[in-house]
Amino acid sequence: MMDTPAALPSPPPPAPRGVPLSDRVQLVRNVLPPLIVLVVAVVEFTIAQLPNPRAEIWAHLLFYGLVGPAVTFFSVEWIAEGTRARERAERELRDTYARLSASHERLRAVQELMRDLTDAPDMGAVVEVAARGAVQATGAAHATLTVPGGLSSSATGEVPAAPTPELYPLRVGIPGGGALALHFPTPPSPETEALAQALAAEVATGVEAARQRTLDLMTLYSVDQSIRAERNMRRLLARVTRNMAERVRAGARAAYLSDQDGVLRLEYAEQMGGESSSGGALAPPFVARVAQAGTPLVASAAEASEVFPGAASALGFPMRDEEGLVGVLVLGDARPGAFEEARLPLLALLASQAALGVRNARAYLYSEELAISDERARIAREIHDGVAQSLAFCALKLDVVARQLHTDPEKSEEEVRAATALLREQIREVRRSIFALRPIDLERYGLLETVRRYVEDFGQQNNLRTTLNVTGDIHLAPGDEAVVFRILQESLNNVAKHARAREVTVTLHGGAHVTLRVQDDGAGFDPEQISGRVSSAGGLGLMQMRERVESRGGNYRVLSSPGHGTVVEAEMPQA
Repeated sequence: MMDTPAALPSPPPPAPRGVPLSDRVQLVRNVLPPLIVLVVAVVEFTIAQLPNPRAEIWAHLLFYGLVGPAVTFFSVEWIAEGTRARERAERELRDTYARLSASHERLRAVQELMRDLTDAPDMGAVVEVAARGAVQATGAAHATLTVPGGLSSSATGEVPAAPTPELYPLRVGIPGGGALALHFPTPPSPETEALAQALAAEVATGVEAARQRTLDLMTLYSVDQSIRAERNMRRLLARVTRNMAERVRAGARAAYLSDQDGVLRLEYAEQMGGESSSGGALAPPFVARVAQAGTPLVASAAEASEVFPGAASALGFPMRDEEGLVGVLVLGDARPGAFEEARLPLLALLASQAALGVRNARAYLYSEELAISDERARIAREIHDGVAQSLAFCALKLDVVARQLHTDPEKSEEEVRAATALLREQIREVRRSIFALRPIDLERYGLLETVRRYVEDFGQQNNLRTTLNVTGDIHLAPGDEAVVFRILQESLNNVAKHARAREVTVTLHGGAHVTLRVQDDGAGFDPEQISGRVSSAGGLGLMQMRERVESRGGNYRVLSSPGHGTVVEAEMPQA
């Protein structure tokens, strides 16, 4: 950054040598009267010695008429010369002061420009501030600044509002690309050109700082999106460490996570050359040192080679949150001193964000394990209470048939038909459960395609006529899409198990809200009597479905009555 103006005014010429004016006046005042008395006395004595009175008269006339005025003239001229020298010095002093004042104003304008460039929030603001500051600092009538990327801005001074043929142009290149075009009412001086060059350098610095801030924000946004959207631990760590490595051009990266026993183990690594290392390995001493220090550390060459074979530099960042140590992220490179100029605060912030992502991913994995455990318990209960009891009852009937087969053939045939019907019903029940438990990939196909596939397969599996109507634009957050699909899945499975319907119509409409509507022509029911019923599809009753929708800011309602079918509606806000 620049601390002095680009061009200072030239120093004033040296003061004229000689006796100062005040000393001259004092000298004349003290010496001239006695000198005059002495000269007059000598002249009068000399004239008195003349023998001729006429000669004495001419001598008096000659002395007092010529010598006296001449002496007075030269004395006054001597004083006037000093007065003129003082006036010249005062003019030079005023000129110097004016130049210094102008230089000070330019310096102040440059300092304000530097401050405004530092405070500018984005590239557009940098360009506007720079153009305005260039006018104020140089006194130009008009300034236009252009930088790479198509950004430009103009500013005007107090003279014309735009460049005219009467103005004198000055164009200065911006280091790194772009140009600063200035227009002056008078030809710019060399000092002004030098100042414009210095301003161009400051603008380049401000543009680079704004670009760096933009990159930092984009990196933070990218990491934040990775943390929010990614639930797979290895993919999460790969994204975060890749963003960090790209910031410092690191050739290797690794993530060590603390396990349930507090031991740091390798979870993800990419060595130099793109080779991935298997997880589970214990952390090397440098990683343990970073975890103990709790702050970013730079490794020695020996420590770096222990973390990444062939690396000469390594940089470690602890991942910590309010609960303690989560892990350590390490970047490595084959270049010695590769991370000497690394921006540690930004990278440390990314590591902190990664700690949050690891906690979320672990919580999601734990919730998945709980969900799987609950689902297994539910399936076991359903098999025990439903299919297993029905099959046991069927086995008893077949035992009865075996005993009655020869004594009462007609009764035996009737029992066989009843057992066959029961077995077929249980087969359908098992198929419904298998269909409901089938994994659905919303992330892969999207909500609309997943709904289309599910509705079509549901009709085929349950021998029902299904219709799907989709209207409007539908834009839901990923979490809201999962809720909408879960409501559809629960509603259709309730239709299959309880409604005894022939036809189901599914409608998805996008407007101010996204509305899901599932309507069947089945037997219907009284919602007040069975609002807490649990379905066989996923364990969600009507009350649980309502709570799930309302927790996302939506609305849920069920319209039904015995003999008139059922309508299920769920509304979710658009993303």
